[in-house]
Amino acid sequence: MMAGMKIFAMLPWSDWLALAIFFAGWVGYAWFATAWSLRRPSLIAVINRYRHDWMLQSTAREVRMVDGVITQSLSTSSSFFASTTILIIGGLLALLGTTDKAVELVREIPFAQQTPVLVFEFKVLVLIAIFVYAFFRFSWSMRQFTFAAIVIGSMPDAREFAAGMADREQFAQRASTMLGLAAETFNDGLRAYYFSFAAMAWFFAPIGFVLATTLVVFILFFREFRSDVLDVLKIG
Repeated sequence: MMAGMKIFAMLPWSDWLALAIFFAGWVGYAWFATAWSLRRPSLIAVINRYRHDWMLQSTAREVRMVDGVITQSLSTSSSFFASTTILIIGGLLALLGTTDKAVELVREIPFAQQTPVLVFEFKVLVLIAIFVYAFFRFSWSMRQFTFAAIVIGSMPDAREFAAGMADREQFAQRASTMLGLAAETFNDGLRAYYFSFAAMAWFFAPIGFVLATTLVVFILFFREFRSDVLDVLKIG
């Protein structure tokens, strides 16, 4: 409690404002991306259509080995980032034990703001919180891909679909929705990585923190709504 009060007193209002803008930009962009995708299809929304077409084709296959391989391949990215995030969190926790040297290193940078050790540790804790959130999203994405694989494996035989004994659209919709949820959860974790780069600018100056946050928001917007990949996927 005392440490929290000291941080509150030592951290200038400009830093608190920059931190508020950071979280407002992160949460606000996530809300905007969801709402705007209803008017202009986002990269994830367009890919979800391909997932649905993929699952429709899967219902017509007697052997769905290729679908299982693709699903496992998709979950590999979540697994890789979850493992990497654990290493990053460990490195940041180790940094808390050597904050004196880290603060001295930052102070040697000409344009960096002079920061007390306690404030520096608070900024490191903010970074740790960001990566902890990313880890939970990546690990949940891994589980969702597992659930999607189970849904695909539970599909009836292709001959049952052809005979009208099972609803092809219902199973395709269920499986593609599960894959879409896993991909969106993975995207949340990846978005946390983007914003972690903005948070690193806070170690130098609050204005750099704000500018980096704004830059990340623009990068995410153009990647999800204005990218060349999106234009290619929308063809046809």
